[in-house]
Amino acid sequence: MKRTYFDHAATTPTRPEVLETMLPFFNQQYGNASSLHQEGQAAAQAIERARSQLAALIGASSKEIIFTSGGTESDNTALKGTGVISKKKHLIVSAIEHHAVLFTAKAMEKMGYTLTVLPVDSIGKVDPDSVKKAIQPDTFLISVMLANNEIGTIQPIREISSIAREAGVLMHTDAVQVVGNYPVNVEELGCDMLSLSAHKFYGPKGVGALYVRKGTPIVAWMDGGEQEHGKRSGTYNTPGIVGAGKAAELAMNEMQERITSVKKLRDYLLTELPKRVEDIRINGSLTDRLPNNIHLSVRYVEGESLLLYLDDAGFAVSTGSACSSHSLKISHVLQAIGLDAVASQGSLRITLGQENSREDIDRFLDVLPKVVGDLRAISPLFKSKKQEAR
Repeated sequence: MKRTYFDHAATTPTRPEVLETMLPFFNQQYGNASSLHQEGQAAAQAIERARSQLAALIGASSKEIIFTSGGTESDNTALKGTGVISKKKHLIVSAIEHHAVLFTAKAMEKMGYTLTVLPVDSIGKVDPDSVKKAIQPDTFLISVMLANNEIGTIQPIREISSIAREAGVLMHTDAVQVVGNYPVNVEELGCDMLSLSAHKFYGPKGVGALYVRKGTPIVAWMDGGEQEHGKRSGTYNTPGIVGAGKAAELAMNEMQERITSVKKLRDYLLTELPKRVEDIRINGSLTDRLPNNIHLSVRYVEGESLLLYLDDAGFAVSTGSACSSHSLKISHVLQAIGLDAVASQGSLRITLGQENSREDIDRFLDVLPKVVGDLRAISPLFKSKKQEAR
């Protein structure tokens, strides 16, 4: 059976070119980049080259890039690193942030910070006016993600950043789902900090970065050595960083081609799904949306069962965030956009990649109605619906 991977928001396969670039730094150029000898300095030069590649991808200066272990650490660094140094104690986040931001903000609340969680509308957008109203004299940071990892809605970060700057408040955006898959320019966005992760754009897992605009007050929240100019301690993951740099270079060169390819497939799928399956709802914005994201609610079907049936049929999909895939709780994102329990339980996220084809979509469209039909046949909710219709 052919396997088809439709879960690129969870992770992407490492590109062969990326792996090839990484391999020498495991057993040939294996020096510690903090060492002063030639082996160490060769590693340091490779890291600086990767730093420049990542900076170029987001329109930043290489001096504004701090390497981390991934999106979660970048988010924690942005919130805690600015909170520790600030005399102010109030921060603002949106209700649909990734848990790396939400849980960090709530942990800080327990430490004495005050927190405002902004609502979103039915398509998952934050109203910039609600941001303006939420700012207090004691606010030091606003954190709103650039695009949601579940429903794909892109946020008005430029407007929110402008509001933050006018109020003298720092602005952070979690762009983990966006960088490498959609154009990002930190100067255009106006943010002070931005999180990214290499494995979301065909790079290796375990490496990411935090963009920190020059002059932004931030300190290390993890004690240790003096790596990354004292902002992030720990021995450099040289192979991972080199791989992240190569992935960034590929993404920059192939950006438009990738967007065109996945958007064409996504739009075809969005058009055909309502024709093939009744009682479904497309979640998120239909206009301001990541080009590879489809998130739908299939009523009268349990999402985990739908995922497993599709997996048996050869399709790797998701019910939502990969970080929450072992939890049976209704997604906080779907709750925030106002979905009822029946729609939320039957959620399905399909995220496309550059290796997917029209043939993959057609096979999926053939399989999905059969799977949904089988599950609805044993669903007490669907039986009740049919009885009500009589």
